[in-house]
Amino acid sequence: MDSKHEERNLGSWVDGRLEALSLEPTWEPDMQRGLVRFRRDRFRATGRGRRWMWVAASTAAACLSLMATPVTRAFTQRCVSACVSESGWVHSLLVSVTRPGASVAFIAPERRQMAANFTLPDSTGAPVKLSDFRGKVVLLNFWATWCGPCRIEIPWFVEFQRAHAESFQVLGISLDDDGWKSVKPYLAEKRVNYPVMVGNEEVTRRYSGVQSLPITLIIDKSGRIAVMHTGLCSRAEYEGDITTVLNE
Repeated sequence: MDSKHEERNLGSWVDGRLEALSLEPTWEPDMQRGLVRFRRDRFRATGRGRRWMWVAASTAAACLSLMATPVTRAFTQRCVSACVSESGWVHSLLVSVTRPGASVAFIAPERRQMAANFTLPDSTGAPVKLSDFRGKVVLLNFWATWCGPCRIEIPWFVEFQRAHAESFQVLGISLDDDGWKSVKPYLAEKRVNYPVMVGNEEVTRRYSGVQSLPITLIIDKSGRIAVMHTGLCSRAEYEGDITTVLNE
């Protein structure tokens, strides 16, 4: 198949994917999740893979050049996320840097950093300290009641907590401006079965300002950050990451 035919096929795929995404009300563009796949190091490509690397690099460069203008920013983010997160050939190039079953957000043990400790009161007023859960895998979720993707993920976290209660702990930190006024009714409505706290400036500063929501960390049994997801990701990605870190 010649290169012009391949380029036409790629263009048709991108157009089709963007059209499909425009019909999905729960989809949110996520630039960081798209670009993280391009930043992974030490992957190799030969033959056809080398040509696709050139296409990927060219697409990323073109998209980034458009980010300076507000008119094109939304389209650019959608294009990068669509092309990268759904592309099987990019995934095949990156598979060597992840563990089987883990997502591309998985961090190898030798590269992990300690999660910042904190103590915050939960909805009952009891203090919750992150370091008290050392020896368990912790899923730490920064969220808010007004956050659409957060509302999608929280029922999954409730099920994860129920399924792995002995060796796993979910913790939620709400960043709602009005605090418990919004959070407590939401917890009751969703029957959340894990501790939830209301965050403050000190905690968000320790976690690099938490500049978008949701942000979800999976922390290993030693208290180190093993996975960091920014924005909505799939339930399958979470399940793969949790299982991988639990089995370490």
